[in-house]
Amino acid sequence: MNEAKLTELLEQVGDRTAVSPPPIDAMRSGATRRRRRRTAIWSAAGTAVAVAAVIGGSTVLTNNETTPFPQPPVAANPVPEGMRLVGLGHAAIAVPQDWPTNKLKCGTPTAATVIVDVGPQALCALPRGNVESIEIARMPVNPEKPGSTIEVKPNGTIDGVPAYRESVALTDAPLCGESVKIPSQKLWITAYAKDCEALDQMLDQFRIVDDQTGIPGFQNLELEFLGQGLETPQAMYEASLKAYGLVPTVVSKPAAGAPKGAVIEVSPVPGTMVPNGSTVTVTVAG
Repeated sequence: MNEAKLTELLEQVGDRTAVSPPPIDAMRSGATRRRRRRTAIWSAAGTAVAVAAVIGGSTVLTNNETTPFPQPPVAANPVPEGMRLVGLGHAAIAVPQDWPTNKLKCGTPTAATVIVDVGPQALCALPRGNVESIEIARMPVNPEKPGSTIEVKPNGTIDGVPAYRESVALTDAPLCGESVKIPSQKLWITAYAKDCEALDQMLDQFRIVDDQTGIPGFQNLELEFLGQGLETPQAMYEASLKAYGLVPTVVSKPAAGAPKGAVIEVSPVPGTMVPNGSTVTVTVAG
């Protein structure tokens, strides 16, 4: 058979073969259903999938021996543009850069906000409304074991670290909420969003950062150090910083109405992620 005849036969076969359009709509709806199929287990698989997607979407050049050229490393779970990390210990979450910190009234968020190290709040019946928030706090202290947190049995992992995740609800707002507890970091994060898909996107920004440490707060230390012989807020907070591998340096200044030794200011502020072993300036009433 000559080349012209072969070409003619192939064209005839092609004309008789029906080709359906790609099932784009089905693929999209399937992806949406999978996205909404939320579970109580987190793992490092999210990061691995993200990295694989980046690698798979890039062009791979090969040499004549069909061996791929070395590809540049891909950053795992980078902080998106327009967001900042907030955390405690080595656990952190990326929040929108324009979200203020502790935008509260009577303990209730009045605008989308990240909540870190909140002190005593006045009580009032302020409706929350449809306001999103992310709160980062120490895990509750076990009153029967001073100095220790309440034991939580993990039901999954995040970045390979055991974690516990559960849904939470508000009685005064139609928000979707979840809390995530990282026992090894003594961290409890609670997030509320306008819908569950947006909540998933929030919590997708949770990560373990090995080379940085989130600065702990100083507002609620008494229970954590109960019975440990640390009598002043200054001593408690210095012990807290050291427990996270941070180095306290203390300065004092007059503060009307504050008892001597009370912590009145911390720099950088609690929740800030800093390189491991960083120095934290603690200002106390003198």
